[in-house]
Amino acid sequence: MERSANPELACPVAPVVDIVFSRWTTPILWALHEHGRQRFVELERRLTSITPKVLTQRLRQLERDGLVARTYHAEVPPRVEYEITELGASLGPLFAHLATWADAHLDKVEQARHAYDAAR
Repeated sequence: MERSANPELACPVAPVVDIVFSRWTTPILWALHEHGRQRFVELERRLTSITPKVLTQRLRQLERDGLVARTYHAEVPPRVEYEITELGASLGPLFAHLATWADAHLDKVEQARHAYDAAR
């Protein structure tokens, strides 16, 4: 197998990391997976430190990637709901595995950081 000179192409999981692990993608997907279909304001309340602009941008990108579905209800006032798609839900085992890893290893990461910082 020939490796590309471009490091982004050499790593086969790099595109997945770019899609799934951006700053707000994981919390948005987690909230939709855990709490089901939600309106924008409900997501905003659950993710208290995200700005409306960033939430809108991330939801649009997740919809474009096929991980989130947006449903517009032509009512007065208009209502928009978001839910995780089957494709988005298929990331569940990955998140579960990462949560298991975090439970087992984040304390070691924190210890390593403290040791590194103390040596500086």
